[in-house]
Amino acid sequence: MPLRMRVHEREPIGLALRRFKKLLERSGIQKELRKRKYYEKPCEARRRAELRKQSAIRKARTQGTRTKV
Repeated sequence: MPLRMRVHEREPIGLALRRFKKLLERSGIQKELRKRKYYEKPCEARRRAELRKQSAIRKARTQGTRTKV
């Protein structure tokens, strides 16, 4: 899906550029480009995913204890 953005008449270029950057950020294209910049071995990807999962569990535990007190 290509990104489309209409630049309005008499719109400052700085404002249009800011809107375009927001559009890119929301679409996830920049995130995908950064991710594909270097090859990541499958074992490294699995390890990162596991660490992310453990971190989320740890965070949920600390959030759970804070709300109960």
